[in-house]
Amino acid sequence: MLVLIKHLFNFAPELFNMSYSEKQLQIIETAEKLFAIKGFDGTSVRDIADEAGVNLAMINYYFGSKEKLMQALFEQRTGHVKMQVDNLMSDDSLAPMQKVEKLIDNFVDRVIEREKFYKIMTCEQMMHKNDSPITELMIQMKKRNAEAVSQLLKDGQKKGVFKKNVDVLFLMMTMVGTLTQMIISKPFYKEYNNLQSLPEEKFNQQFRKKISDHIKLLFKAILIHEA
Repeated sequence: MLVLIKHLFNFAPELFNMSYSEKQLQIIETAEKLFAIKGFDGTSVRDIADEAGVNLAMINYYFGSKEKLMQALFEQRTGHVKMQVDNLMSDDSLAPMQKVEKLIDNFVDRVIEREKFYKIMTCEQMMHKNDSPITELMIQMKKRNAEAVSQLLKDGQKKGVFKKNVDVLFLMMTMVGTLTQMIISKPFYKEYNNLQSLPEEKFNQQFRKKISDHIKLLFKAILIHEA
């Protein structure tokens, strides 16, 4: 299976660059929903076709296989980081720390909006399935994101704002781990802080800001202040 996924990465770059039609996006979102509930292995292409209200031939035509469908899902949910960093790098009106804070805000919003996808990743990692196609996709995603964030940090280091020798992977795991745990613990957070009566929309706004502010504080301590 790993060989297959590596083959996809080497020979299917068009899957990462294409614009998806409304029907393709419907299939991707249906797959995401079922993968989050039943797991990747527990979900068949027929399950996805039945839930999406399309035939098997359509999924095979658009994606070729369940593995390529998962690949498309990963690109839809994670391909934005490199683009965001490129945009931030070209924005001379922002200071290095402001660029990092914008990246954090965008990431927090993205993860909270896509809880199902990050639930898939969390479950797969907890199962320690090294031969899972999702494992290889996650490795590739983390590499791309780490390279993009490194570019942003190096810019701040050149300007003398950020400390040298910052471990990018530890920094990213600090953000991802904090955010993932907070999402999993959201019901407990609401109960612990007696926020059950707060309207859901207002709670979510407060919850997002609290997480984002906390992660920004951690990043400032790591990147700027001496421990």
